[in-house]
Amino acid sequence: MSYVTTDDGVKLYTEETGGGTPIVFVHEFAGDCRSWEPQVRHFSRRYRCITYNARGYPPSDVPEDVERYSQARARDDVRCVLDGLKIERAHIVGLSMGAFATLHFGMAYGARALSLTIAGGAYGAHPAHYRDFQKASADNAAQILEKGMDHFAATYGHGPTRVQLQNKDPRGFAEYIRQFSEHSALGSANTMRGYQGRRPSIYDLTAEMQAIEAPTLIMLGDEEEPALEANLLMKRCIRTAGLAVLPNSGHGINLEEPALFNRLLESFLHQVESGRWMPRDPRAAPASIWGLSGKPKGVA
Repeated sequence: MSYVTTDDGVKLYTEETGGGTPIVFVHEFAGDCRSWEPQVRHFSRRYRCITYNARGYPPSDVPEDVERYSQARARDDVRCVLDGLKIERAHIVGLSMGAFATLHFGMAYGARALSLTIAGGAYGAHPAHYRDFQKASADNAAQILEKGMDHFAATYGHGPTRVQLQNKDPRGFAEYIRQFSEHSALGSANTMRGYQGRRPSIYDLTAEMQAIEAPTLIMLGDEEEPALEANLLMKRCIRTAGLAVLPNSGHGINLEEPALFNRLLESFLHQVESGRWMPRDPRAAPASIWGLSGKPKGVA
C-alpha cells in the first residue's frame, strides 16, 4: 500500500498486488478499492493489479472544497495514479462512476490505455433522465450530510439496481453495505455534488467517443434499465468496442457475477494482448449511432 499525489496535491491511497502487465481498477460511487477484491484475487495471478481510493474516500484525502471534485479531475486522477507508479500504459477497468472516469480517460489519454473496460456505466446519461439525475445528485448530497452514511447506505444502497446482488449473494451484499457505510459523509456528498451531479451526458460526447482507438469492452447488467440505451450508444460510437450484457443482473456486476465478469474481462484482455481484438468491420456499422428511433429528444 502506498500513496500517489495528484496534480492538485491530493493524496490517493493505492494498493498493488501481483506482477506483470498492469491493470488499474477504478471504483464506483458506493464502493472503494475493496470492491475489486474478486478481481484482484483472480487477475493478480498473472497481472500487476492496482486499486486506489478516489479523492473523498479515506484513507485518500477528502478535500473540503466541492470545486476540487469533477469529471475532469476524476479522469486526471487515473493518469496521476499511472504517473505516480511510473506506469506508461495499462489496462483501465472502471465500474459506474469509475466507468465514466475510464471513458473520459480513453477520450483524453487514449495512447496510455492498453484497453478500456467500461462496466455499469452511462447511468443518468440519457436525455430523458439527465436533468433528474443532476437534481437527485444534489438531493442525495444534502441527505448524506443531514442523515449520515448509515442512513444513506440503508436507502440508496438498496436501490432497484442493487437488489439483484442482495438476492444472489446476501453475504456479499451485507459486506458491500457495511463498506459503503464506512465512507466519509463529506467526501461522498462532495463527490455527489461536484462529480456525479455535474458530469456531462455522453449524448453530448459522441464525436469524442468516435475518436477512441483503444480496444474497449462495455459491460452492464440487463436490469440496469436507466443505462441500457446509453450503453448501446457507446457501442455504436466506439468502433473498437464490444458489448456484453449480463443476464438477470443489476449495477454492481463485478460483485454480483464475479466469475462471469472475470471470464469476460480475461477473454477480452487475452484478445487485446494477442492482437485479435479488432475494430468493427465497416460493413457491420449501423446507419446511425442513434438507433432505429433516431436522435433522442433534447440532443443537439
